[in-house]
Amino acid sequence: MADGSVSAARRWIEVLLEAIRDDTARPTVHARNLFHLSAAMYDAWAGWSDEADPWLFGDRRWPCARPGPPADGDVRRAREEAISHAALGILRHRFRRSPGAARTLGNANALMAALDHDGASEESPETNPAAAFGRCLARFYIARGLEDGSNEKNDYAARFYEPVNPAMAPSLPGNQVLADPNRWQPLDLRRYIDQSGHAIDGAVEFISPEWGRVAPFALSEEHLTVHRRGGAEFPVYHDPGPPPMSDGPLSGQYRWGFALVARWSSHLSPDDGVPIDISPSGMGNLGPLPARFEDYPGFYDPVPWGPGHRVNPATGNPYAPQWVPRGDYTRVLAEYWADGPDSETPPGHWFTILNAVNDHERLARRLGGTGPALGRLEWDVKAYFALGGAMHDAAVAAWGIKGWYDYIRPISALRAMAGSGRADGPGAGKPPSGGYPLATGHAERIGDGDPLAGGNGEHVGKVKLLAWRGPANVDRQAPGTAGTAGVGWIRAEDWWPYQRPTFVTPPFAGYVSGHSTFSRAAAEVLTALTGDPFFPGGMSDFPVPAGSFLVFEHGPSVDMVLQWATYRDAADQCSLSRIWGGIHPPADDIPGRRIGERVGRDAFRLAMSHFEGGSKILRRDPRRDGPASAAIPGA
Repeated sequence: MADGSVSAARRWIEVLLEAIRDDTARPTVHARNLFHLSAAMYDAWAGWSDEADPWLFGDRRWPCARPGPPADGDVRRAREEAISHAALGILRHRFRRSPGAARTLGNANALMAALDHDGASEESPETNPAAAFGRCLARFYIARGLEDGSNEKNDYAARFYEPVNPAMAPSLPGNQVLADPNRWQPLDLRRYIDQSGHAIDGAVEFISPEWGRVAPFALSEEHLTVHRRGGAEFPVYHDPGPPPMSDGPLSGQYRWGFALVARWSSHLSPDDGVPIDISPSGMGNLGPLPARFEDYPGFYDPVPWGPGHRVNPATGNPYAPQWVPRGDYTRVLAEYWADGPDSETPPGHWFTILNAVNDHERLARRLGGTGPALGRLEWDVKAYFALGGAMHDAAVAAWGIKGWYDYIRPISALRAMAGSGRADGPGAGKPPSGGYPLATGHAERIGDGDPLAGGNGEHVGKVKLLAWRGPANVDRQAPGTAGTAGVGWIRAEDWWPYQRPTFVTPPFAGYVSGHSTFSRAAAEVLTALTGDPFFPGGMSDFPVPAGSFLVFEHGPSVDMVLQWATYRDAADQCSLSRIWGGIHPPADDIPGRRIGERVGRDAFRLAMSHFEGGSKILRRDPRRDGPASAAIPGA
């Protein structure tokens, strides 16, 4: 038998997180998997509740009848058995084609045995009503998933989207093939390895450009805009409007934003001589976000660390400072929040954070911090349901925006801005739209005699950047041990994000940042769930040992501990990490945070209405509920 101090729901989420780590890295698909498994477990738990409303089962249109009282009176055992059979069925279906399918199935079968359930049994509802109920729920969720707009039956492939730009080969200088400087550009890599460590054959394609079509959890038609392009519809929730364009009234913000990404890459050297306090006393507690693109420069310069927190509210004592080299901290952030390789993707990362919160000795398992204390099983199924709904909706909202606005990534924009050698700044003259903004000490012209000028001066007049020198400059200290590329002057046409050469940048558009949306939504849910903006005990931490944490560089050079006082502090840190990683400009970040805040609050509000039995007053949404006549195979 499994340890009774850990709920069955927790154990099944752990199996799912491991399955995600063994699968290809698709944040949208796995946000959906996390929600559907969480919702099925909640429905299984709600089958024996007189107060709670289930999410999908229970409607007269569906055949999964609410089970009666268990014959032996053991409701907890019945719930765990129903949860286990529902989770097993969904995992078997969703991960049957995964690269890690054999391991996932083995983990699921091992857990069934540990919980003393028979996963191979097909007992009737009369002989084992709890198991039959769980299996019915699994069939039900599988069937609903095949009609929810995700195109699961075709492995979630896009049906209408086509990139407008030819693929760029980042191993070559510049970006000579870009047709539209405002639209996403695929990359031509000799070998592409996704963030789960899996090699992908063929061209790097946009993942989930039509995810706005997927049936949401709490997103409402009130916040839905349906755009059309090429005869296809692109539904967008919480439409933020277009990002800065290269040739419009916000062209200055376009160039400033992408140039900031390159400028922040000059922070990625542990010997830059800048110490920072990374404890909650030195950062966090960030104030209001800027409302307009024009206000972003004042927000990001200097780095918006936040003023920090004076006192730990749980202990009454000040937070102890922790001084480390800035270049160590920024590199650690870029890798820790990147969720790769071998990761559970950003939505799964927040499930691991929730699990750490649930394990904390100071956590009071009271919804919203009030009311009666809940048992582990009830707390877990409700917490996963609320967080899963938020992660699912964050994916629907963010990727709906990504697919419609189809915005360019920094590596494409920066190389295009600098590829012709044009520059904008003192003494540069009036440049055509798209020139690179010069700044002394950060972005300058290459002059005669400059080491970057070339043997015949062929690069004189081009732009050079003080930036991370790129993966080709990572020295090898010993076989199998990565050194550091360091920071130095490079030609702008050779700029590279702080990423592996087999990955470079995520395979989908930038605007809006998925990390910012996921993280802010999760922070809102965890704050509302626990009734406290602070982590239990006033702080959460993650130890980072010197010399053994970074994957594609050596480092960090010192031991450190990532620390966050509040859930929002962690989310804000995640958002900034993507700028140092060379993945997003500020224009992608702030709208993602704002949308995530709304998504998280709405998801928690809807989840609570189910817990309290008040969800039936909600108006039916066809995008969520689907056609009334859907059939459940084998029900």
